[in-house]
Amino acid sequence: MDLDQAREVLRSQHRAVFCALKSDGTPAMSPVLVALDDNGDVLVSTRATAYKTKQVQRSPEVSLCVLPDSFFGRWIQINGTATVVPLPEAMDLLVKYYRTISGEHSDWNDYRAAMEREQRVILRISLTGAGPDKTG
Repeated sequence: MDLDQAREVLRSQHRAVFCALKSDGTPAMSPVLVALDDNGDVLVSTRATAYKTKQVQRSPEVSLCVLPDSFFGRWIQINGTATVVPLPEAMDLLVKYYRTISGEHSDWNDYRAAMEREQRVILRISLTGAGPDKTG
């Protein structure tokens, strides 16, 4: 699957399982919501103190299994290199992330305050591969 095909799936499917490596080399997985930014990178919102943030800082290679809302159906695996975007730089990306997944917020000032209170960051994932290329 080429990366543009993967991005088309990501435009309509926002549920995923995020996978990074723990310090002992074993996988650490967690459910996340994903969105695309204007550059075609994948965005994931998390906290600065979350384990996945620490894992990305240590080893930036990550994978995601992107699933449809109904769980069964078309799914894809994407691989990429993640970087942590901290506040205040992350705020515009957090707004973009929310709008892409949920639409307009009823109070953007309240949303921004919550993002600061929760010490939110964005994991920006530059895609390096996607699949599957075959079914079987």
